[in-house]
Amino acid sequence: MSDAPTQAAARPPGCDAVLALSDGTLFWGRGVGAKGASVGEVCFNTSMTGYQEIITDPSYAGQIITFTFPHIGNVGVNTEDIETATPAARGVVLRTDPTNPSSWRALQPLGDWLRSMGLIGITGIDTRRLTRRIRDLGPPKGCLAYDPEGRLDMAALVARARDWPGLEGMDLAKEVSCRQTYSWEETEWRLGQGYGRQTAPKRHVVAIDYGAKRNILRLLAEHGCRVTVVPATATAEDILRHNPDGVFLSNGPGDPAATGSYAVPVVRELIDTGKPIFGICLGHQILALALGGRTRKMPIGHRGANHPVKELRSGKVEITSQNHGFVVVPESLPANVRQTHVSLFDGSNEGLEVEGKPIFSVQHHPEASPGPKDANHLFERFVREMEAQR
Repeated sequence: MSDAPTQAAARPPGCDAVLALSDGTLFWGRGVGAKGASVGEVCFNTSMTGYQEIITDPSYAGQIITFTFPHIGNVGVNTEDIETATPAARGVVLRTDPTNPSSWRALQPLGDWLRSMGLIGITGIDTRRLTRRIRDLGPPKGCLAYDPEGRLDMAALVARARDWPGLEGMDLAKEVSCRQTYSWEETEWRLGQGYGRQTAPKRHVVAIDYGAKRNILRLLAEHGCRVTVVPATATAEDILRHNPDGVFLSNGPGDPAATGSYAVPVVRELIDTGKPIFGICLGHQILALALGGRTRKMPIGHRGANHPVKELRSGKVEITSQNHGFVVVPESLPANVRQTHVSLFDGSNEGLEVEGKPIFSVQHHPEASPGPKDANHLFERFVREMEAQR
């Protein structure tokens, strides 16, 4: 089987799946998981571990994930390492076929789990070649298709990819957000014990769900917080009637500027209350917009588990987990907003704070623990800010 992309319609032997890009480029391979076709932005993630966390991260809505590490699926899947019950990613691209699980925690092979989740996968792809293409030309629009009978209409798949509007200007936060307010009490996972339960909270946090990862909520609970989760479309009145000690702005997918009609105005109102506010990822970007800044789409994006980020005040470098295709433009921030963190890969913005107010945010994912716990102090800071307001 050929790994190389081709513009020709003829497929290599043994291929029943294809990744068709909007420019007509075809990457042939073998299907895994659910059959069907899905369209999205093709991105890559350089993480060597945590594929189940990545696939279930709601921030990947609208995206087809290419894994640069070749051995994806080697530890199977379980019911604990998930960030949402219904994955929002559009599909996965793998170098090699998933092997039989080799972990005592595994309950299911990756392929079976992908099928049960309705997620399409393709294996046998030269992911190095595809990654270089994304690196050099930017993330393409693509259509991923798998049919065990091999019934694949190349022209139609390329047309679907070409006609997809792309993530810029697309609001996906409302699609992955919860529909109703709920309480969260689950805490961190521990070997031999599983997840714990917060039974004696000292503070109350309202978390706005733009596509929240479960482990962020767990860490809030772990740090002594009772967590009330509200939908992305909640009004300031909806949030404040819970009388929170602080407000958390979650991660999420899509273009942050597309939330301008509902999320950004609410955050502006929350800023005026003086309550502590902490944002992560999309929450960081929405906070920047509410403060008067701008965001832009990145040429490639940051997706991986080994991204060095420098805290400007201390000079400390933290190893972080990242998943974002949009970024805050630091020079657009007003004078009272200070840039706190920068990426050591490209110098892009990774954090901000409002001078004289208990309001701060970061672009990366401290809850993913790649360092493993380099950035846990951010949750501790949030707690201290709430305690100081009492």
